[in-house]
Amino acid sequence: MLNLEYRLPQQRQLLTPVPGPASTALAARRADVVARAVSSSVPVYAVDADGGVVVDADGNSFIDFGSGIAVTSVGASNAAVARAVAEAASRFTHTCFMVTPYEDYVAVCEELAGLAPGDHAKKAALFNSGAEAVENAVKIARYATGRDAVIAFEHAYHGRTNLTMALTSKAMPYKAGFGPFAPSVYRVPVSYPFRDPDGMTGEQAAERAIAMIATQVGADRVAAVLIEPVLGEGGFIVPADGFLTRLAQWCRDNGVVLIADEVQAGFCRTGSWFACEQAGLEPDIITVAKGIAGGLPLAGVVGRAEIMDAPHAGGLGGTYGGNPVACAAALAAIGYMKQADLNARARDIGSIIAEVLGPVAETSPIVGELRGRGAMMALEFVQPLTKDPNPDAVKRIVAACLSAGVLVLSCGTYGNVVRLLPPLVIAEDTLRDGLAVLADAIVQAGA
Repeated sequence: MLNLEYRLPQQRQLLTPVPGPASTALAARRADVVARAVSSSVPVYAVDADGGVVVDADGNSFIDFGSGIAVTSVGASNAAVARAVAEAASRFTHTCFMVTPYEDYVAVCEELAGLAPGDHAKKAALFNSGAEAVENAVKIARYATGRDAVIAFEHAYHGRTNLTMALTSKAMPYKAGFGPFAPSVYRVPVSYPFRDPDGMTGEQAAERAIAMIATQVGADRVAAVLIEPVLGEGGFIVPADGFLTRLAQWCRDNGVVLIADEVQAGFCRTGSWFACEQAGLEPDIITVAKGIAGGLPLAGVVGRAEIMDAPHAGGLGGTYGGNPVACAAALAAIGYMKQADLNARARDIGSIIAEVLGPVAETSPIVGELRGRGAMMALEFVQPLTKDPNPDAVKRIVAACLSAGVLVLSCGTYGNVVRLLPPLVIAEDTLRDGLAVLADAIVQAGA
């Protein structure tokens, strides 16, 4: 894996205990003014980031295996993105596309239409966040079909707004105490190979879901089936082969809009522009966000032109949706992804993760499975000799990595998954060093 150019040294270095005095002082200020419900995974405060490292207020340099939750795929201070942002901001920061439109919004939609799988005509609309994209995808599907029901899946995560909380499966911390939620959302089982009955195929798991839709809802009421091709917050679950294609066939047969939520998995993260491509899928609608704009808030919905054009004029939009500075960042980020072939780089990262952690996963009594695609990999932790979730082991591993200078994130419906989302521009030596720290933490937790 060829190294790229970096502004900061690509190595971990701890100058103080973690957290250090500067981060501790910032935490005290935060406690006075920031709402308690807004939490953070780690107790260090960033002041700089580049490539595969984050530097905190005390000068400590951490290897970054989180990428701001799959956002900074091109790096948190990518030079091309920074130049594009500065140039765009020097001209205008906002006019509202619904009032005075501008070229970069159109250019981003052209990129989305060109990159999304399928030879059919496509159109797009831009928003601010993944949750906004999902909400608008559902709006479009309901308008296009004249139906109301939406099918979501167990272990799904789609956002924190009222509708997307209804679509999300996990209660804590996302839904508890925030109801009632939007109606006409129905949940069915997803293909979860590690936890499905032994021998269950992807097609069989799809038939299980389809049978529940038939009995609980009825195909003639379903506007959309919404699914993450690789489930993110639910535990980086990769459905078994055949599951997504069977669902897609059922949607086609019944006039149902298939929505692929690619907010976390899209834009080179899994080794292709969209994870659905690896399943041979051409969704009717795809939602995107996170990695699209190099860290600036931007999201989009791209889909079949006739479906995207179904709502009336003025039915979609938002004051900040497709902000001109964010659009400039997206065009620069997408250009860099193409130039540096970050799809190939994501595949290389996945191979290195499997090479380093595969032997650990095979021998550790607390690792149930190493899974994922490309640079979207995870380990599920279990109690020894069982499949019972082991969230305590995950907490110990995350803490041990932090104390050694590596930032890793947890996830999973049961809180028992460590997810790996390194920037796609991470240097190989940096990646391997961070993985060695993680491997040692896993061995110690399982001892």
